[in-house]
Amino acid sequence: MGYTELLIEGRNAVMEAFRSGKPIDKLYVLDGCQDGPVISIKREAKKHDTIIKYVEKERLDQLSKTGKHQGVIACGAAYEYATVDDILQKAKDKGEAPFLFLLDNIEDPHNLGAIIRTANLAGAHGVIIPKNRAVGLTASVARTSAGALNYTPVARVTNLAKTIEELKKEGLWFVCADMDGTVMYDLDLKGPIGVVIGSEGDGVGRLVKEKCDFVASIPMKGDIDSLNASVAAGILGYEIVRQRMQ
Repeated sequence: MGYTELLIEGRNAVMEAFRSGKPIDKLYVLDGCQDGPVISIKREAKKHDTIIKYVEKERLDQLSKTGKHQGVIACGAAYEYATVDDILQKAKDKGEAPFLFLLDNIEDPHNLGAIIRTANLAGAHGVIIPKNRAVGLTASVARTSAGALNYTPVARVTNLAKTIEELKKEGLWFVCADMDGTVMYDLDLKGPIGVVIGSEGDGVGRLVKEKCDFVASIPMKGDIDSLNASVAAGILGYEIVRQRMQ
């Protein structure tokens, strides 16, 4: 199955996309353009926490399919986003304790797609990603997920730390992957749980890490000090599966 990015070009079309509630991951704007319609579009984008990228005309021309971008191109999601409540309801419908993946600053679409695929196979009820400094549901993510996006809901939130606080009120515990934590085999990871995975470069952010109840390390015996984010998600996720099966 092929997936294509939803590119929306032209000032009126982009503004209508925002007003209609279409999920827009990114807005490309001609650098230095300050006329009224573009300012209005940027204001609308900020209301929706859309990432705004200021680029040269050559970049817009490269992205454009029509040649009539008028200085603005919006990049929509290849899939619709779910809500956090949708994910919790899925667990409830299955009569299972919620099992979620939360991803902090994952910018590589192949990592996100692979984690969504792992989440599906591990029986997780959904994935939560932040709106900023993170890749959205692009066509590359959809392809890498190998169809898992059809079954595993992905919610996008403004503030990951605040979302963790709210989910704790629903009875969830949170564990993040970090090399300085307790060996994962020594932790009780059963029950309603959220697994927090950070980027390979920066790991889980400080504020998000402080909200987690446990910090789990994955035993490593090699000469380098970190795993690919999707591999770490798979290893820690399947330790949870193992404990749930006992």
